[in-house]
Order: sequence, then structure tokens, then C-alpha cells
Amino acid sequence: MGHGRAAFGMVAVTLLWSTAGVVSRSLQTAESFEVTFFRSAFNLAALAAALAWMRGGALWTKLLKSPREVWFSGLCWSVMFTAFMVALTMTRVANVLVTMATGPLLTALCARVFLRHRLPPRTWIAIAVAGAGIAWMFGAGLQSADARSIAGMAVAFAVPVSTALNYTVLHHAGRRRPEPDVATPADEPDMLLAVLIGAALSALYALPVAWPFHANPHDLALLAGLGVFQLAIPCLLLVRLTRELASPEIALLGLLEVVFGVLWAWLFAGEEPGGAALVGGALVVGALVGNELLSLRRA
Repeated sequence: MGHGRAAFGMVAVTLLWSTAGVVSRSLQTAESFEVTFFRSAFNLAALAAALAWMRGGALWTKLLKSPREVWFSGLCWSVMFTAFMVALTMTRVANVLVTMATGPLLTALCARVFLRHRLPPRTWIAIAVAGAGIAWMFGAGLQSADARSIAGMAVAFAVPVSTALNYTVLHHAGRRRPEPDVATPADEPDMLLAVLIGAALSALYALPVAWPFHANPHDLALLAGLGVFQLAIPCLLLVRLTRELASPEIALLGLLEVVFGVLWAWLFAGEEPGGAALVGGALVVGALVGNELLSLRRA
């Protein structure tokens, strides 16, 4: 897989991730923590089935013997799966998204500190422009922040921090990991198992708060779709892409999730974006396209 195909693969990942908001609009009885639990539980079931097929009968033995970096990545995945939904119960979506827009910068800093990764100036410029675009899109939501909203933003800040650390660990491990459809040697960290660990931990976090359940069959069907297609498939694909793309570039492309999320809400939920959303979205897309075109030209 070359750089261009990997970049398109990351765009596909963000497309799948971005469906959470518009699908959640169609839920009838499930509450926020219940959404988190069932989404993570269905994600766990799908990952267990996929990895059992890919890794065979040695899956659970390999899981128990996984090195520290796999468990650390699993912890990061669990925070990423959970903190976003918790933050949404405390503050506005706009505030959460503005906080998460710090992800590419934090990822770039982690890659520089821990991996000694030198970023070209174009990537730093793209990070700055894309972050400005996100802030422009949702800046109005910060004007009415109260104490609870600020606490919610603090919880939301756990998402970009965990994302930055996770992408850095995945990128480091991905440089020496075999193909995902080949049995991983005993001395190699199997980072696909980290996604499984994260799903299990996220479901455990949410279960005490989600009980008793109120989701009806309609909601369970939608949440199953989210668990499989919005979490399991794109997260497994993301682990593969870390072998081809640097962690700051992955985080930068990941900002497309915000743009796509606004678009789906506009097309399928009737939430028409304002002028600020259109201008900010143009800045994000322009920064990403410019960064990728310059990368391809250099290659």
C-alpha cells in the first residue's frame, strides 16, 4: 500500500467515523451512556469475531501475553471510545469539537518528543490552518460556556490526548508489524488486539451508569450498526494505515470527520450549516488537500 492509497484509506475511515452523529439522531429511547455501552459492546463482538478469524485459536493466549504497548494502546482506545460521549452529556457538541481540534497539534508534538519525528513545514502549516477552520466553524459555542461546560471540555480534552498518544504508539509499532492477515510472531506486538481491549474497557466503564437499559429493538439495530461499521471496521483499518502514514498526518486527516459529520447532518437530519461552518470546512479541506498534494509532489 503506497502513500496515496493509505491517505484515501484514512479518508474512508473518517467517512465511517462521521456517521455517529446522524445515526444517533434517529435513536428513540436509548440514553447517552446506554449508547456508549451498546456501541462498545457491539464493537467488542465484531472485533472478537474478526480477530478470531484472522488470528485463529491462539487469539486469547496472545491477548493475555500481549506486551505493555498493546495494553497501553488499548487503554487509549477505551478513553477515545468513552470520553467523547461523556463530554457530550456535560457540554455542547461545538465545545467538544473545538477541544478535539487540538488533536493534530498534540499528535505532532508527541511524535516529535517520543519518536524524534521531524515534520515538514507544510504539515505544521496544514495543522494550523485546519485547526483554525475547526475553531471558526464552532467558535460561537464557546461564548456561552459555564462551569459545567468547562468541566465537559476538560473531559473532552482526554480524547485528543489519548488519540495523540495512541497514534504515536501505533505508528512506532506499525513500522515492524507484519501484514494484518498473517499470524503475528510471538515477539511482535499485535496492535489489533489493542482495539479489542479498548472496546471491552469502554463497555465496562459505561455499564454501571447505563443500567437499567431502555433501548428498544430499533435502537439496538442502529447501535449494532454503529458498533460494527462506525467503530470496528474503521479502527481495524486505522491500525493497518499506521504502517504507511505518520501519526501527525493521520491525526490531520482525521479532522475530516468533523466536516463529514456536519455534511451528513445537513443532508439527512435537516441541520443546515451556517456561513461559519462553510468557511471553516473550506479551510479544513483546503489544508488537507494542499498537504497531500505537496506530499505527492515531493514523492
